[in-house]
Parts: sequence; C-alpha cells; structure tokens
Amino acid sequence: MSTLPLAANDGGARFPGFSSASQSKHWDTATSAVVMGRLGRPSDIRFFTPAQEAAAGALCNQLLDQRQEPRVPVVALVDARLAAKETDGWHYEDMPSDAQAWARTLAALDEDALLRCGAVFATAAWNEQARLLQSIQNRGEGPWHGMPAQQVWSLWTRYACTAFYSHPWAWDEIGFAGPAYPRGYKNLGLDAREPFEVRDIHPLDDPTRAKAGPS
Repeated sequence: MSTLPLAANDGGARFPGFSSASQSKHWDTATSAVVMGRLGRPSDIRFFTPAQEAAAGALCNQLLDQRQEPRVPVVALVDARLAAKETDGWHYEDMPSDAQAWARTLAALDEDALLRCGAVFATAAWNEQARLLQSIQNRGEGPWHGMPAQQVWSLWTRYACTAFYSHPWAWDEIGFAGPAYPRGYKNLGLDAREPFEVRDIHPLDDPTRAKAGPS
C-alpha cells in the first residue's frame, strides 16, 4: 500500500513505483524507527471516547478527502498527540485548551448533525457532512457553539494535516522521500531530481489538464 486512495481521484499515482519507505536505509536508526512505526498497526485510542473517535474519523476523512481504504490513520495519530499532551505549545486566547476544544467541538458536531441530518456526524451521509462543515467554515470569525468558527477550523486542520503529512503514504503521494538527514540532497534547482526521486506524471501545469476544465 504505497499510494493513497486520493491518488485514484487523479487517474492513479502521480509518482508510479515510488516508495518513501524504501529510503529508510538512508535514515539514522532513531528516525527510521519513528517513521517506519507509522506503517505498523495504529496505536490504541487513549484520549477519545468511542463517540468522539467516530466523529473525529468522519471529520478527518472529510477534511482530507479520504473516502476509501487504505486511509492514513489520522485519528489514531491525533489521539496519540492529545493523550501525550503534545500540542503546538499554544492555543488561541478565546479557545479552550486543545484537548478540551477537541472534546467540545466533536460533541457540537454531533449536536448539529442530529438537528440537521437526523443522525450523529459519523453516520450522516457524506454530502450532508460536507454541507455541515462548509456551514461552519463559512461563519469565519463568527461564533459556533461559543467558540470562534475560524479558530475551530484552524484547530481541526492543524491537527489533521500534521498527522496526515507525517505518514509515509502521504509522502508517496507527493513524491517526498522522507528525512534528508543524514544523506542530504545534491541536485538543487527546478526539476533537478535526485536519483531516488520519481518524475510527477501529472504536473499541475500540464496543458492537457488545464484543457479539462470549462473554457
């Protein structure tokens, strides 16, 4: 499983044959142990309750567009951070601590979903979940359940993206070979790939992709 499901949305893997895990022999022992450990069985949930875990799973799937397996185990990674109290080292003055904010916002998601969809957030339809989240994002600096919506959105996306892009499957999707230490890079410059890197077969500036949209 070296590529993510989201690659299928783009016609297949953008970096065919590339595997960041194959570069582990070039990392130091401590780094290799940490990174390769992320490919193993996700850690047991210690912070979230079962209801919170379900809501967080649906939320993160929406934020990252992970619609099918195999998925990066984002919730397990977020849960591990919260259980270990490994925060960003700060939080907004008008927001509770990150642990409290996660508990409150997940409960609020379920509350809103019950009112709007007739089901808790995790069991609501995908499109209903998306519309609910869009309504929260659209509030901007306005309040949502007593918290600034903009800062709730920041909390969710910071944790979700940090977890997602710490995982080798995500690295495979963007062609990132992992930690540069101790090997380093020697070929610097635009499109100057290292021998272990793979060309992006779907570059964003591909003219054929640009023609796919409406004129």
